[in-house]
Amino acid sequence: MNSTEPAGTGTRGRPALWAAALTLVVVSVVVGFRAVGTDGMTPVPQALAFLPWLLVPGGVGLGLAALARWRTGMVWAAVVLALTVWFLRPYGPGSTGAHGPVLARLSVLTSNVEFGGATDALITAVRSARPDIVFVEECDFHCADALAARVPHTAYPYRNVVRLDGSLGSAILSRHPLRPTGGIDGAMAMPGSVAVVAGKDVRLQLAHPMPPIPGMVGKWRTELGRVRDFAAGSKGSRTIVAGDFNASQDHAAFRAVLDAGGLHDSARIAGASRTYSWPADRSSPLRTQIDHVLVSDDFSVRSARFLRLDGTDHRALLVGLDLHAG
Repeated sequence: MNSTEPAGTGTRGRPALWAAALTLVVVSVVVGFRAVGTDGMTPVPQALAFLPWLLVPGGVGLGLAALARWRTGMVWAAVVLALTVWFLRPYGPGSTGAHGPVLARLSVLTSNVEFGGATDALITAVRSARPDIVFVEECDFHCADALAARVPHTAYPYRNVVRLDGSLGSAILSRHPLRPTGGIDGAMAMPGSVAVVAGKDVRLQLAHPMPPIPGMVGKWRTELGRVRDFAAGSKGSRTIVAGDFNASQDHAAFRAVLDAGGLHDSARIAGASRTYSWPADRSSPLRTQIDHVLVSDDFSVRSARFLRLDGTDHRALLVGLDLHAG
């Protein structure tokens, strides 16, 4: 046996050893970026979206190290797996800390209708669930026209619609009075409004930054940074930020949005922090939650439910909120 080989490793064990080392290096790089709180560059942001699935190659690495009788590799794999499990914990506190009398009960729906493809299903869901505030991403010309024609203005008299084609358009519909405010600059429209709920101003902001596809990670990081800046500027005010963030709790850029504004992820508060929203196809093994409704400390969260809508690769998110006087 060569003195540089791990104890018990012979010629037959070398393929398993090298396979274990390669697997653990890849997993360790992604987990390492998660540990230091940065998203890195391609392919790290894409891999971070599916962090729980790193348990699979991590387990394979452990098995290969055991097969090769590589003790260092087994310890390495155990550490990587332990860190991955640690990071699977929900991010943020378990409640918003809202207190005081309840001024109003709200339901909020956000849906990426994928180039308008799920417009019909969205309208059906709105008629059924009757949310108080609706955020719509990728609302193309057809979507905007359908919302105007088929969602009664008597039900949603207040609207902020950015009429653009393809994935660029967006809309906010409300049962409560709205006044427009400046939105967030981005390749896809991210409008903002102020809703008057029970006599109180509530800042509404739709989020839809670019996705972190290869070649666009810098743009994704910049636009999520603008969402973070909005959150920081709104800290201390009643705020709801909702939409397709193209980021999960395992992305540092998304956690920065929460931290900067003192915001809370409704799904996390409702106990659904790992419930997937994309892709909606249940046959896909790799799924993640990138659609969120974030709220300030003024709200408590009653419920969070993900809805399958035909025609889109995103599941809509419907949350129940209470606005507190405190």
